[in-house]
Amino acid sequence: MLKKIPKNISPELLKILMEMGHGDEIVISDGNFPAHSISQNVVHCDGMGVREILDSILELFPLDTKYSKEQVFYMEVVPGDDYVPEIWDDYKKIIDKHEENVTIGYIERFKFYERAKKAYAVIHTSESALYANVILKKGVV
Repeated sequence: MLKKIPKNISPELLKILMEMGHGDEIVISDGNFPAHSISQNVVHCDGMGVREILDSILELFPLDTKYSKEQVFYMEVVPGDDYVPEIWDDYKKIIDKHEENVTIGYIERFKFYERAKKAYAVIHTSESALYANVILKKGVV
């Protein structure tokens, strides 16, 4: 056991966060996301939602606010879907709690999948909210 490591960060996830370098990206996905089709490096956080994992990761993980125009990316709502992802407001509050000057980008669904394929890993949660997927770009300490 270690001090100050959030309890919902498993040893496997902690190892992945440590292995990632500046500019690497990680996906935190909802329960509907095709994680295993997208990546061979999938960490399961069953029974947890994106909010709690995002909050815990940002305790440890610097975002690339110095060298990247955007540090966080959401999957855009598909045109024609009559849905407003209220979870994004929660994400913004969590992000603002940990970092300053964060810019959020919005990526069309299939372009989000393509970007996710290049991510270092996918954290697959049990989140049931729609459009709850988020990509984080790692910065430097």
